[in-house]
Amino acid sequence: MPPSLRVKSNKPVPAGKTGILLVNLGTPESPGFWDIRRYLSEFLSDPRVIETPRILWWPALNFVILNTRPARSAKHYAAIWNKDGGEGPLKAITRSQAGKLAAWVRAGGLDPKAKCAAGERFFIAWAMRYGRPNIEEGITALKDHGCARILVLPLYPQYAAATSASVADKVFDTLRQMRWQPAVRTAAPYFDDPIYIDLLAASVRAEVARLKFVPDNILVSFHGLPKAAVAKGDPYYAQCLETWRLLCEELRLTGEQCLLTFQSRFGRAEWLQPYTVEEIKRLAALGAKSLAVVTPGFSADCLETLYEIGIECREIFLAHGGENFAVIPCLNDSDPGMMLIEELVSRELQGWI
Repeated sequence: MPPSLRVKSNKPVPAGKTGILLVNLGTPESPGFWDIRRYLSEFLSDPRVIETPRILWWPALNFVILNTRPARSAKHYAAIWNKDGGEGPLKAITRSQAGKLAAWVRAGGLDPKAKCAAGERFFIAWAMRYGRPNIEEGITALKDHGCARILVLPLYPQYAAATSASVADKVFDTLRQMRWQPAVRTAAPYFDDPIYIDLLAASVRAEVARLKFVPDNILVSFHGLPKAAVAKGDPYYAQCLETWRLLCEELRLTGEQCLLTFQSRFGRAEWLQPYTVEEIKRLAALGAKSLAVVTPGFSADCLETLYEIGIECREIFLAHGGENFAVIPCLNDSDPGMMLIEELVSRELQGWI
């Protein structure tokens, strides 16, 4: 070897750990105008989210949307903000999920025979696709802790290019700029996983049993998606349908008792239907007095579940003649929610441990 290429080092090559990166969508740093503006700018600049040609979208985003929407969104975020922790609920829940997963791993959850060595073999990080901590920070943390293998777990039960694929894009964009290249796996969507369906159904049954009323209907509300995305081949709609069908079967409810809807429409394009708001109005007009809503497309409660469903949709239902309205919490970092994450991690790490 030429002398110029010889590198003296007394440091041994560290044994490679297995890293686990939990990723959720994201949240602004505060409910203030500028933090929300920064968050929306990052989110709405992602070509996976907005597929309009940049030459048309950039002026609309920067001259109209980012000057008007943050002020409206600030009121919504303020209504659900965790004032004691000074952060959005999605961030607090995702941090807790990662912490509880790490505690489970340390206790030998992945390998009971190697309980004492679990901290030396695994490292868990978490990240937001938009906002902080970002995916680059998560990947860097895994690198700094000596991870030679990384499992990326997007916390989206159903796959969409605007969510799961965007996470993968950012992971590999980050790695592309590093000389360190670990082995990487991206977990599959779990929309039809039997354990997911079982835990989801059990959660619905338990929450409904706690109510002081019997719902006339249960709405199964998923985040919407433009119909154009589905027409291009996105499997999201089909996966939502399957989750809904399996949940109805597990709950032993008909499609009329347990209705499928889509929320969070953005812009003027036609999105997946029926729209949650319109279905709520329709049910109230037909005489429904009691309604419960479950949101199985979300792994953690956030603006879309706590404000859009819990506040806006409640007000709409009551204004149109409804009397009782309940939102069934997401699985979050509850015991069932953690059972699901632990099962997904164990399954996806097969062959590595």
